[in-house]
Amino acid sequence: VHKTKEQKEKLEHTDGVVFKEEQFKRVQITKVTVNDEGAREVNKAKGEYITLSVPTLTIEDEQGLQQLEKSVIHALDDLHSRLKLSSKDKILIIGLGNKTITPDAVGPLTIDALQKENSPESNFILFAPGVTGQTGYETGDFVAALAEKIKPKLIIVIDALATRSTERLCKTIQLTNTGIHPGSGVGNERKEISETSLGIPVTAIGIPTVVGGPVLVSDAIDRVFKSIATRIQEKKSPSSKLSVTSNITIDENVDVSVTQSIFGEWVNWPKEEREQLLHEVLSSSVERLIVTPKEIDIWTVQYSILLTNSLFKWGKKIQHK
Repeated sequence: VHKTKEQKEKLEHTDGVVFKEEQFKRVQITKVTVNDEGAREVNKAKGEYITLSVPTLTIEDEQGLQQLEKSVIHALDDLHSRLKLSSKDKILIIGLGNKTITPDAVGPLTIDALQKENSPESNFILFAPGVTGQTGYETGDFVAALAEKIKPKLIIVIDALATRSTERLCKTIQLTNTGIHPGSGVGNERKEISETSLGIPVTAIGIPTVVGGPVLVSDAIDRVFKSIATRIQEKKSPSSKLSVTSNITIDENVDVSVTQSIFGEWVNWPKEEREQLLHEVLSSSVERLIVTPKEIDIWTVQYSILLTNSLFKWGKKIQHK
């Protein structure tokens, strides 16, 4: 829901939006609840949004992944407490995405992993519909037809996301009970899958696996501003005279306005305005650049396992009700 410090501050002071931050060990948890008035103010659907993030997460970080797994279970409990799910309720889990394109494969890979462990006693019904380019059929229509046939009490949709912040890339899980617009993050928006369109509660679980070129450039410029500002501030500090190394840790809260004499007024632009300018400049390019980490094949497998474990553990809790 929020991507920058400025947007976070705006949410905190917006009527109709409840903003809450928590910490579970290394997992940073952001919960945003939007009512009807807030939906009009921030142009977001009414509902709950939960973001789970481990900023220092790596592909070999078992501790961080385990803590994220537990946080997903707690988030699923929070989002579905009003539904009062029981062992008799069917839950349709949809894995969106193109399995042949690695950054887009989180959904189908999670369905594959769930199918290997699923049992006849499970509440889960699993389906990976592919993408419209493969099937020639709207994904939303597939889901609607299946939902009409099996009449689940809840639909959970898993998909890869395009993030608006490089800091979230493969280090964040986003959950919401407002549904999802497949393909919207990469300019290929398809039919909405939500309670509004289907008449059944829909929870979306998204993993940011790609970032657009303008966002990447904007974040890099922001880092340059902060790096130079940190060095300027460090030179003014008496302790800098004792330093024996040129390596400086970037201060994320540094005042970048000290670099205005170097970069001009652009330094004081809000980050989203710089990003918008880059979007306009780069949109004239023949190719639209979408970037993903070089270890994305490992990340997608890690997250498919994490989500599988979280969903099964959460499902077992429902079966005992």
